[in-house]
Amino acid sequence: MANHKGSEGLVKVGSATVAEVKDWSLDQTADTVEDTVMGDAARSRKSTLVSASGSVNAFWDETDTNGQVAMAIGTEVALKLYPEGAASGDTFYSVGAIITSISLNATFDGMVEASFNFESNGAVSVATV
Repeated sequence: MANHKGSEGLVKVGSATVAEVKDWSLDQTADTVEDTVMGDAARSRKSTLVSASGSVNAFWDETDTNGQVAMAIGTEVALKLYPEGAASGDTFYSVGAIITSISLNATFDGMVEASFNFESNGAVSVATV
């Protein structure tokens, strides 16, 4: 059984690695419709459309033009999420993503942080490096 440390992960926009990433999340869902008919003893359903959403959280870096800056609100990016690194044979998730919101947070005794939230535009695919 394989498991991985979160520190092995990374995020790419296209082929550019996003700088200063702290964490990321990917939530995949499937819509369902009910197809129960008279005489059935239990409700039954069928899967219909799938979608995904998530976030990328990083220490803000305004010089990361191909990563953080490329994830401008309202833009569609080719997002690649790597949970175990990007060495040969490693698994990653790829999705066309629309950046739906960006949050910046600054405190006097901490780092400036950015959160990029996205929704999928198409299906998530799983591949290996």
